[in-house]
Amino acid sequence: MTEDESKAAAEDLAKRLRLLMDVAIAESGAEPTFAQIAAFLDGRGTNLSRSRWTYMVNGHRYVRDSAVFEGLAAFFDVDTAFLIGEPDAAVPTKVSAQLDLVRSMRAAKVKSYAARTLGDISPEALHAISKFLDEEVSRT
Repeated sequence: MTEDESKAAAEDLAKRLRLLMDVAIAESGAEPTFAQIAAFLDGRGTNLSRSRWTYMVNGHRYVRDSAVFEGLAAFFDVDTAFLIGEPDAAVPTKVSAQLDLVRSMRAAKVKSYAARTLGDISPEALHAISKFLDEEVSRT
């Protein structure tokens, strides 16, 4: 694997991990902690250091460890093929079902932030921002 391929694979893995974290938040209302994830993997006989997790979830370095991938897939209840980005791997049903909710939640956070930050913005401008964000969410 070339350096560019490794970087792309690391970024792709990070995107999938962050998506799975978002889905977990949508399902449970709380983000899984590193301690929870590491404990789950430890229960399966797999060690996950905090630095390795940070590399993976931030896309800084591609990690090749089938035991870690299998453990993370089990933790998030998805196929390992999806987690590692195999080309023919289907997006898990629970992930695709939650994507719209996650997008809506993100848009709501942006709307809330814009309303707080812009303060004296007119209702018309706030409505225009909301409309734009709603259109963006519906396109993805």
